[in-house]
Amino acid sequence: MISLRAAAESSGRQTTIILSYNQVEWWLLRWTDNQVLCSILVDHEGLPTSSEVLKSCGETLLVEWQNTPPCKDIIKGREDTSSCSGLYLVQISVQPKEREILVDLPTASAWVSLSGCTPAPPENRCEQLPSLLITGEEPLPNEQITAIEGTFAGFPFACEGATCSLPLSVTPEDGILVEFTAISSYGDTSPVYSAQVRVMDSGVSLAPGGSGWFVDVLSTQWRGGRLASCSQTWEAFPPVGGMAGWLGTPDSSTLLASDEAYYYLAGRLIVQELVDASACQTGGLLPNGYADACGLEAARPQVMEWQNQFDERILQVAEEKGVPAQLMKNLFAQESQFWPGVFRVPYEFGLGQITDHGADALLLWNSTFFDQFCPLVLAQDACDRGYLSLLPEDQAILRGALAVEARSDCPECMAGVDLTNVDFSISLFADTLLANCEQVAQLISYNTGEKPGKVSSYEDLWRLTLANYHAGPGCMSYAIFNAWSTNRVELLWEEVTTRLTPACQGVVPYVDKITQNTQDAVSPP
Repeated sequence: MISLRAAAESSGRQTTIILSYNQVEWWLLRWTDNQVLCSILVDHEGLPTSSEVLKSCGETLLVEWQNTPPCKDIIKGREDTSSCSGLYLVQISVQPKEREILVDLPTASAWVSLSGCTPAPPENRCEQLPSLLITGEEPLPNEQITAIEGTFAGFPFACEGATCSLPLSVTPEDGILVEFTAISSYGDTSPVYSAQVRVMDSGVSLAPGGSGWFVDVLSTQWRGGRLASCSQTWEAFPPVGGMAGWLGTPDSSTLLASDEAYYYLAGRLIVQELVDASACQTGGLLPNGYADACGLEAARPQVMEWQNQFDERILQVAEEKGVPAQLMKNLFAQESQFWPGVFRVPYEFGLGQITDHGADALLLWNSTFFDQFCPLVLAQDACDRGYLSLLPEDQAILRGALAVEARSDCPECMAGVDLTNVDFSISLFADTLLANCEQVAQLISYNTGEKPGKVSSYEDLWRLTLANYHAGPGCMSYAIFNAWSTNRVELLWEEVTTRLTPACQGVVPYVDKITQNTQDAVSPP
């Protein structure tokens, strides 16, 4: 059996290929006497580039060549160029050449799934104990996976061929570690991968004479159903047996429907003349733009319809991005009362009221989103360097572009908002929440030295993520550090809230309202 350490240290695959090309020789000459000043070799058609001239001829000649005016004698058809100043290029020869290029080859890989059960979220319950199935893949033709090896809860195992089935049994609540690698006939191995596997007895009989089991697997190599949102990022198992309601994604958008009384939303509908509140003594409005009790009553049917018109899109994005649908709806209720235009304060946009700091977190911590969005705004070579390496003005351009995409205010549109832009806005906020998952993982690892899932529960990690979304990493890093300094065993949401500074305390009721599954009516302040 090959050791996992040896597999981890195995060299990458490379091969040498022969590339044919034409080598073109250019001379740089002086107009006055046609003296050859330097020779330039290039492997492409067209004139040498400035960098090629600089490398072969030096900076002085490059500058002189770049500043050379057209030779009028040549333009007039005269052969005598002694009166012309500066330098010129002449192509001397073209010769066929070959060069060796070192090419990286794709490596072998291995993936994990379950056999004997396809657990369906959110419970991930199986009628019978399944097996962990490890499958090796060899991308090179004429090569194959010869074996799968690794350790299972600390014990070594080995299987011949490209698949390996490991029977599962009940595990501790924090699961067991499985490490595995695929051995190739090429003479090397895949990287060493890991999976954390948890099997818990449900205590519920699903078949005659049998019990059911909750089965969860955390691994970058997982090829089963969708993992619980951000569980891989945090390396945290979801609650045994399913999620709390606020972390759920129902099968139908009708199950997302709500009937809450939103005073600000009612006020916006009255202002935009979508509701007639003229029978109210004050026109149904308070000086701050919220509806009063009479205005709310007049607007109630439209408020009910408005707050549920985005449910289908929320559910669609939840399926695409893996962010809980109920969590997104609850967050939108708290952030904007489902009004996608300016809400209370300027410079916060969309249903989730993204700010400049929120855009910064999205672009920095969601690399998938950055890689897709950045080239739509900036040059690809700038985007390839990553967000942190961009010039401050380019970072600001990206944040501004995000604000434009999220902003739905539209004076010429019906109701004063562009509802077609809300579709992008919902997807944008799902990506922003995923970015905050990553940022919270980093905050916890930095302040505790541990993996997030080892020190905090899945639900508390989501509470910390919502708090980070609303209050920012400054508030949360300070509170996490001080909470961990007191209790170096668990990072509990209740303890973190007691370490928040007075300026950050407003995040507590914000998180509480989102995680209570029902939205209280938001009355005028």
